[in-house]
Amino acid sequence: MRNGIRCLAVLLLGSFAVVLSATTNSRTDSAFKKIQSLAGDWEGKDDHGMTAKTSFKVIVKNTTVMETLSMSGMEEMVTLYSIDGEAVSLIHYCPTNNQPHMQAVPPSGPIQELVFEFKDVRNLSSPAAGHEQKLVLRFDDDDHITETWTWRRDGRDTLMTYKFGRKKLEHSKQK
Repeated sequence: MRNGIRCLAVLLLGSFAVVLSATTNSRTDSAFKKIQSLAGDWEGKDDHGMTAKTSFKVIVKNTTVMETLSMSGMEEMVTLYSIDGEAVSLIHYCPTNNQPHMQAVPPSGPIQELVFEFKDVRNLSSPAAGHEQKLVLRFDDDDHITETWTWRRDGRDTLMTYKFGRKKLEHSKQK
């Protein structure tokens, strides 16, 4: 009888783990699909009213999304998003020649924002050197997003927020 109860307990725990894993993977898949839905060109402004542009492109057999961000007065930056186990991971290629790696664990429920937290960084000249530390990607609606990047230098954080609208395709008039 005791062995039967143990077997039942192991089966129940195993089933719970499978359901939990499927739920997490489902949330991760949903979050990544949300990022994939951003494919196209976007225009907007930063906190200081300066123009900014970004574009998202789904690449590598739908396993990666490449964002190319251009801000007024700065070199363009590239960020690659992909699924990484139970999280969505990003690597940000910065003009400062370092590559921060961040991860967002998707929340339960509808995905309205993803908070990418710093994991590590490649090619950082010193711990005090400037690098992107965090990204909050907010899905305002199908045609509007807000990106809030946290830049860390010498232990101090500076936030920069970009508000983007999806660039509408212009249809040429036929005669």
